[in-house]
Amino acid sequence: MIANLAAFGTAAILEIAGCFAFWAWLRRGASPFVTVLGVISLIGFAVVLTRVDALFAGRAYAAYGGIYILASVFWLWLIEEQRPSSSDLIGAAIAVAGALVIIGVAPKPH
Repeated sequence: MIANLAAFGTAAILEIAGCFAFWAWLRRGASPFVTVLGVISLIGFAVVLTRVDALFAGRAYAAYGGIYILASVFWLWLIEEQRPSSSDLIGAAIAVAGALVIIGVAPKPH
């Protein structure tokens, strides 16, 4: 489970960074070159997420969703310098609990 959580965390950072590159370009006026870095980051996200130890992609994506939510709240705080609200933190905790249930009780590959 620890390896899965590490893969989810890495995938989340790559996905958020990739999407944020487009946000920075389209909403903040960053150079279009930033999107090249975003595309590279999104490719890395897709590759890392395939490394999760799960029998089915849908289950991996479902569990990943909870970790993605937590990582997004950290991104909000650390990169965008916006303090998460209590509802942000509670929602992220609920999402992570759901992710742990999904990945923790899923059948393991043989």
